[in-house]
Amino acid sequence: MSNALRIMLVDDHEVVRQGLRALLEAEDDLDVIAEAGDGSQAIDTARIHEPDVVVMDVRMPDMGGVEACRGIRDLRPETQVIMLTSYSDDEALFNSIMAGAAGFVLKQIRGGDLVDAIRKVGSGQSLLDPNVTQRVLERLRKSKYDDTDPKLARLSPQEDRILDKVGQGLTNRQIAEQIHLSDKTVKNYVSSILSKLEVHRRSEAAAYVARAKAPRRDSDQ
Repeated sequence: MSNALRIMLVDDHEVVRQGLRALLEAEDDLDVIAEAGDGSQAIDTARIHEPDVVVMDVRMPDMGGVEACRGIRDLRPETQVIMLTSYSDDEALFNSIMAGAAGFVLKQIRGGDLVDAIRKVGSGQSLLDPNVTQRVLERLRKSKYDDTDPKLARLSPQEDRILDKVGQGLTNRQIAEQIHLSDKTVKNYVSSILSKLEVHRRSEAAAYVARAKAPRRDSDQ
């Protein structure tokens, strides 16, 4: 199986991983070379085993799949990641694409279709529909509040999204649940945002967002 695609399975449920392994190892051209039970372990395991394709659950305790996908892609860009989730979620889809995922499929997918999906991304193709990609690009274009503001220009796209949610009055836990990151990671992002905006409190950051949005609303009228 020297030419087989090297697959890593990431899910916090062992039974799910066993089922996926049984499905994939029945195929001559697919070789499951590693498993991981959470996002942090997934990054470490990917570093060691260098899989061609990672099949990753979106929701896991501690570090979720989106953050792990980003970590794996930063570590090894040639590794393709398919995000696996129990339900359709535009926010999870958006964040998965931003993290560099090559595909996003529901766990209800038929076994044969998942096998085909793995082969497709393993050959360098994307599972993402062009319409979905267009929606993401539109959302990215709208993520900046005021490109002329030097402080807001310091923020990454992820920090922009988190700042917007801070402006909506959401807590770190609520933000973490919406964008599929750990509470600790969101806390770190918020600390970075406050530093870049040169403010000390979330309320000050929220006020900054409100002021930054106001000129855009006026100019659009």
